[in-house]
Amino acid sequence: MHFAIEPILALVIGILILLVPRFLNYFVAVYLIVVGILGLMHHSL
Repeated sequence: MHFAIEPILALVIGILILLVPRFLNYFVAVYLIVVGILGLMHHSL
């Protein structure tokens, strides 16, 4: 079973930003780090 984590992560972070807008910078930073790590892992395989 294969599913893309990026759209799910983007959806969750989008909802959290709507609920807690003052944490926008943290959510964006974590999202970028996770997407970057996943991209590097996928690229190295």
